[in-house]
Amino acid sequence: MQSARTRRRALALAAAGAALGGLSACGFQLRRSAALPFATLHTSFAATSGIGAELRRRVRAADGTRLVDDPSMAEARVEVIGEEREKEVVGFSATGKPREYQLRLRFAFRLVDRDARQLIAPTTIVLHRDLTSTEAELVSRQQEEEILYREMEADLVQQLLRRLAAVRR
Repeated sequence: MQSARTRRRALALAAAGAALGGLSACGFQLRRSAALPFATLHTSFAATSGIGAELRRRVRAADGTRLVDDPSMAEARVEVIGEEREKEVVGFSATGKPREYQLRLRFAFRLVDRDARQLIAPTTIVLHRDLTSTEAELVSRQQEEEILYREMEADLVQQLLRRLAAVRR
C-alpha cells in the first residue's frame, strides 16, 4: 500500500513537472520596450515632467541606448515642443454641478539627428480618459485624476518609444 501511494505521488509530481516544462517552453515573455536604433539619446523634457521621467526610466531599463545630458554627444534628440494636461467638463448633474470630466494629455515632439536633420516631423499625441464623480467624492476624484494622468503618461511613453524604434536612418 505504501509503495502504491509513493508511486502515485511520484507520477503526480512528474506530470506537474511536465506541465510546467511545457508552459515554460511556449515562448511567453513579458512585453518589453522596443529596441531603439540609436546608441545615445538626448531628451529636452522639463525636470518636473512626468512623461520625461517615465521615458528616462524606460530607456535606462532597455538595452542598447544610453541617455546623455549633452545634446552634441547624442546620435538623436527628442525635442519637446509642448506638453500639457487639460480637463474639460463634459457633463452636469441635475443641479448644474459638474459631474463628468474628460482628461486630456497632449504631447508634441520631433526627433532630430546630430546634424539637426528631422527623423520624425513635429508630431502631436493626444490621449484622453473620462472621469465621472459626485460632489461628495472630491478627494477620491482628485486621486483618481492623478492615477489616470499617470496611466496616460505611461501609455504615451510606450507610443513614443514605438515611434522612436520605427525610425529608419
